[in-house]
Amino acid sequence: MPLMYVCLCKGLTESDVRAAGRQGFLTTRQIVAEFGLRDNGCCGRCAKNIHELVSLAKSQMETTCQNPVRS
Repeated sequence: MPLMYVCLCKGLTESDVRAAGRQGFLTTRQIVAEFGLRDNGCCGRCAKNIHELVSLAKSQMETTCQNPVRS
């Protein structure tokens, strides 16, 4: 699957956001803080899509929770 960049300034990809969701970063503040989306050097265009990024992260957490580990 090709990389889909969601923030060119930070080099943030859709895969990075999915991984953050699996690690429990599930709110706007958590995503912004984790990736420094409001830091100097970030143009802010990705912030327009922050709700979509959070939804993407949450979908990964839900997928992880639905697949229990079996022993």
